[in-house]
Amino acid sequence: MIKKTRLSTILLAFGLFLAGFSASVAQSQKPNIIILLTDDMGYGDLSVQGHPTIQTPNIDNLASQGIRFTSFETAVWCVPSRTQLMTGRYMPRVDFGGDTGSDGEGGLPDSELTLAEGLKEAGYITGMAGKWHLGYKQKKFLPPNQGFDSWFGLPYSNDYMKPWVQTDEPLGLYRGTEIVEHPFNQDSLTVRYTKEAVDFIEEHGRGEQPFFFYLAYNMPHLPIHTTEEFRGKSDAGLYGDVIETIDWSVQQILSKLDEQEIAENTIVFFASDNGPWLNLPDRMLQAGNKPWHAGSTGHLRGSKATTYEGGSRVPAMIRWPAVISPNQVSDQLVAMPDIYRTMLEAGGGSLPDHTVDGFNLIPFLTGEVQTSPRKEYAYIRYGVLEAMRVGDWKLRMMEENPELFNMQDDPGERFNRAEDHPEIVREIRLKMEEFAGEVGAELPEPQQ
Repeated sequence: MIKKTRLSTILLAFGLFLAGFSASVAQSQKPNIIILLTDDMGYGDLSVQGHPTIQTPNIDNLASQGIRFTSFETAVWCVPSRTQLMTGRYMPRVDFGGDTGSDGEGGLPDSELTLAEGLKEAGYITGMAGKWHLGYKQKKFLPPNQGFDSWFGLPYSNDYMKPWVQTDEPLGLYRGTEIVEHPFNQDSLTVRYTKEAVDFIEEHGRGEQPFFFYLAYNMPHLPIHTTEEFRGKSDAGLYGDVIETIDWSVQQILSKLDEQEIAENTIVFFASDNGPWLNLPDRMLQAGNKPWHAGSTGHLRGSKATTYEGGSRVPAMIRWPAVISPNQVSDQLVAMPDIYRTMLEAGGGSLPDHTVDGFNLIPFLTGEVQTSPRKEYAYIRYGVLEAMRVGDWKLRMMEENPELFNMQDDPGERFNRAEDHPEIVREIRLKMEEFAGEVGAELPEPQQ
């Protein structure tokens, strides 16, 4: 009896030791996370997406090493898209208290748990380079006070300056919470941001803590820029040169991961914040900007700031060699809020105690389940819920008559099927009414 008791005690102690050891190993094996977000890149701007003259071999290679999404949805302009990424929530849920561009007084409130804050709490070193656009007027709104240990970049879009925007607010490069350059040369932004990312990976890639780095390119948002090294290199003019500079940037980052021998357990997510700015306002068509300095929606209808697919469906892909099988292309519905939740859960972070609009994609990405957990997506423009997708169907309520499109056989939104399926129109309209009330969005005014 005494021997059995001693044996049980020894086995219990050994079990506790193994549990502690396993927890320690799990902590050390948390994935590094890199998010690469372009600005206004169109669905058709990459060679892997079918562009005939822009060559993006490095981004194409990234896509082949994981999953490329052909039905990835985000918001239709900059701020709500970045809100979805950083908070996992539709923008009307978040009380910014004002605008976040030049002279704007608003910013992310303390009640929001940013992705950087959640990962930092889970033990990550965090860094950022590039465009923020979620508040700047008060230092508490800037990235170093929103969970990032370091930041080098612009507080908002690169056109917030005369002659394109009538503001006297200086557009300057920040390091931390202070402007360190004004004026500055926009030609070198992509190259300088890339160096920040590469240096960060080199410094923290083999450390005891996992890292999260967010590179938010200012390009190809107008006015487009690149260095002399890349000018004239593409067969698609200046816009092609700018995209191919981003492709070079991706190669630099992936090569550094290989050099540090950490690529296997590093998640790399690449996407655009919204579609291309094809419907340019007159204010942008000056000081060298041309209508052809914007991207391509491919076969999609609409563009940035519209709730047709050209505004919200963007190129997107994710690679995690240790977990995700390569050479996958999926037409399953996925959206930007899902990236927030997926990265947070992959990193062992805790979800906030308020509603999150994202889903955990990990079972889908690993093949544990065959379908995406997302079945619906709300298209909100300037606080108005203009459209909603439910399953294969998308209802858009902005015109005199409702527009109903089947996203599987008509992703280009050419054929309005509302008259053929009034029951689907009613069903989705009811969902829109309920959801608008839940998130605090408005519904479209009836057309006269």
